[in-house]
Amino acid sequence: MAKVSNPDISFKQRLYALKNLPEFFKLVWLSSPWKTSISFFLRIVRSAMPVALLYVGKLIIDQVVQLNHHTAGGDQQELWKLVIIEFGLAVLTDGLNRMINLLDSLLGDLFSNYTSMRIMRHATTLDLDQFEDSVFYDKLERARQQTVGRTVLLSQVMSQIQDFISMAFLITGLLAFNPWLILLLLIAIIPAFLGESYFNSQNYALTRSQTPERRELDYVRYLGASDETAKEVKIFGLADFIINRFKTLSDKFYSDNRKLAVKRSAWGTFFSILGSMGYYVAYGFIIYQTINGKTSVGSLTFLAGSFRQLSSLMENMLTRFTTVSQGAIYLNDFLDFFEIKPKITVAEKPLLFPNPIRIGFTFENVGFQYHNSTMWANRHLNFSLHPGEKLALVGENGAGKTTLVKLLARLYDPTEGRILLDGNDLKAYSIDDLRLNLGIIFQDYLRYQMTFSQNIAVGNISEIHNKALIKKAAMESLADALAEKLPNNYDQWLGRRFNDGVELSGGEWQKVALARAYMKDAQVLILDEPTAALDARAEYEVFQRFAELTKGKSAVLISHRFSTARLADRILVLEKGVVLEIGTHAELLDKQGRYAELFQLQAMGYQ
Repeated sequence: MAKVSNPDISFKQRLYALKNLPEFFKLVWLSSPWKTSISFFLRIVRSAMPVALLYVGKLIIDQVVQLNHHTAGGDQQELWKLVIIEFGLAVLTDGLNRMINLLDSLLGDLFSNYTSMRIMRHATTLDLDQFEDSVFYDKLERARQQTVGRTVLLSQVMSQIQDFISMAFLITGLLAFNPWLILLLLIAIIPAFLGESYFNSQNYALTRSQTPERRELDYVRYLGASDETAKEVKIFGLADFIINRFKTLSDKFYSDNRKLAVKRSAWGTFFSILGSMGYYVAYGFIIYQTINGKTSVGSLTFLAGSFRQLSSLMENMLTRFTTVSQGAIYLNDFLDFFEIKPKITVAEKPLLFPNPIRIGFTFENVGFQYHNSTMWANRHLNFSLHPGEKLALVGENGAGKTTLVKLLARLYDPTEGRILLDGNDLKAYSIDDLRLNLGIIFQDYLRYQMTFSQNIAVGNISEIHNKALIKKAAMESLADALAEKLPNNYDQWLGRRFNDGVELSGGEWQKVALARAYMKDAQVLILDEPTAALDARAEYEVFQRFAELTKGKSAVLISHRFSTARLADRILVLEKGVVLEIGTHAELLDKQGRYAELFQLQAMGYQ
């Protein structure tokens, strides 16, 4: 686990972090304007309740004393009016507390939902290679953590305002009697505030340093109890390995957290004793003044109650300040995520994708290097994809085939060189229009735990309700026969994550995934190992259908099967990210180069 670096957060840093609160309140307001307004109003009303109750209580006690001693001013009717008023204030206070808690709870859910959607929406604007960077993932994880529990910060800030107003009323009463009690109050509270501030700083530094390991802990937990991993965990006997790794990580977290919690508790007890001493010194002084006739018994209860509540409010406010500033510092993690900008930018006046394509795609000395990598995934790519041409990409694993098609789809921008489409740089085109005209299925396609129909519709989600198009796409990928065999046909849930879901075989899932590519009338189809999970007969049928459906369209096929590659118009052979050979199947065999070698090796496997 990484060591905590610069664990102390200064008071100045805490104050500076409060600059995040306006943006935070803006997000809360956007979550629900009227609930936010009502909550703020109710808290202002609630803030006047402590002093009102104390003052009415003072009047009641003074009336009781006067009636008991039969002195002037005693009035039973007035006494019972005051009791009724105090009862009303108590009921109102309880009602306000419940309404405020209800609104805080509702605002919490709304804020969590709203900010989660904001994170997802912003994440969709970022680049693919950013998701492949561990530092980015740490920022994303910290931002996700802030979507839950940040409404506690809202409640704390609103409570801070509420308590501040309450304190203003109570302080006015104390100043009228004994101004120096306020000084005593500060002396009693400040040590507790400093201690709380210090330990909150330590807690923030510790939590931040644990982010990478906590992600690993969540991943190990997933490995140990998931439908997707259960098979290999059993076959390879990984249970003990996974459990031991989880125990090592969780024990380390527990140990670090325990040390901090024990220190915090010990010092918290000491500071609490100091606070109690301050209160009882003031309480004793007020009693002394009452005994000597300088204040009434009612004033004694008012002053003692005011001091006790002020002590409690001030301690809460000072303690809450460290928590609020702590929360404001955590907000940096949330707001910083939205400061991450995509490197792939859209042109000011983007071009629409040409329809039809006239010249095609041209790679001019294209190279791509992953973030923090010294190796080139692709380098010196110089070739063209002509309109209506079928181009197969061949090469060993890690040769750069999938990276190449991601460049074509502008999931990545070249590190060097450029890609042209009909003579214009690919960067000049609308990204949305570009991807609308590309039908892409990657080898690691997702198996959505959704209905059969939805699994196909994700290929063109705007047509999710177009049943006819979904069935047409299923027919073209040969997945329609599978739908007919399912209990609920196209409405059948797939996968085992939810009730009544049906799991498909690898080949069946692949046909469903292929249907996604046929959901839109794309001018270019890109298929990454489209038949890897299919048997020989199914593969033949899929490619017969594919040949019919892609007449006049461009296509890029990534395949390890030469029976598939030879169907292409041209074959591009990649090795270590560089174009080694390009030509037709016959031309490459005649060259007796790398393609011919790989073809013969595979052919030997069938002899």
